[in-house]
Amino acid sequence: MVRAVWAVLRVVSCQGAAALKSNVPASFRAALPRPRAVCTPFSACCRATHSQVRPLQSAIRMPEITTDHLDEKQVQLLAEMCILIDENDRKIGADTKKNCHLNSNIDKGMLHRAFSVFIFNSEEKLLLQQRSDAKITFPGCFTNTCCSHPLHTDSELEEKEASGVRRAAQRRLEAELGIPMAQVTPDEMTYLTRIHYKAQSDGVWGEHEIDYILFMQKDVELSPDPNEIQSHCYVSKEELKEMLAKAKRGELLITPWFSLIAETFLFTWWDNLHNLKQFMDHNKIHRM
Repeated sequence: MVRAVWAVLRVVSCQGAAALKSNVPASFRAALPRPRAVCTPFSACCRATHSQVRPLQSAIRMPEITTDHLDEKQVQLLAEMCILIDENDRKIGADTKKNCHLNSNIDKGMLHRAFSVFIFNSEEKLLLQQRSDAKITFPGCFTNTCCSHPLHTDSELEEKEASGVRRAAQRRLEAELGIPMAQVTPDEMTYLTRIHYKAQSDGVWGEHEIDYILFMQKDVELSPDPNEIQSHCYVSKEELKEMLAKAKRGELLITPWFSLIAETFLFTWWDNLHNLKQFMDHNKIHRM
């Protein structure tokens, strides 16, 4: 069982493409991250007590942050309205994706709702993506199938059986991976549990989320958006374990939420793809 502690990850510069190329499975089909990207290696994790996280302030002063140097399409997405929540996942308001991902606000306790999707094919291999270098947080890092946020809209705010989160996942699977929405309907997704984590991407941007874990096994059509994803592949358990080992040595870069899930629950869930009901826990939030 994961102890109720935070994951506070140190920022580490990405390795150059030449250093990483030989360590990536051959099935990844696109260029590796450019040296400018900043991600968190799998092993760069230290912990702080729950009491060190300050509560959300009623009036947070938004700092002036320039986005002129960032990708235009990704900057446009910063205007989306995310769902602000308290530490028990109760809705308390809304704010922009930009404000939700500024470390200066995260340090004051700003917390938003998110989800992570894991899609397995008929061979029980997991679909991974490598985030585009255009991404504002954790560019160039490998991660699970899809990770994003439900929006502060009527359809994605609905909480019964996590219906809003499932609809958001369906929307983002099409936007990022080009999966037709008819192939990833909300009722085909298994909502397992929630995790609460915090991680810095660089000195300006970071993540602080309660993350809904969604599993699905199905063969799907893929047509990824290169602005979102620079490569993707299906991996076996053994191939993923090899990637995780290389990440621990700093040879490969993986997002912090995927690292935490892989270190704790993933392989047990993976071993029981046809009997996931035993792991469904919608009451507990795992503090990581």
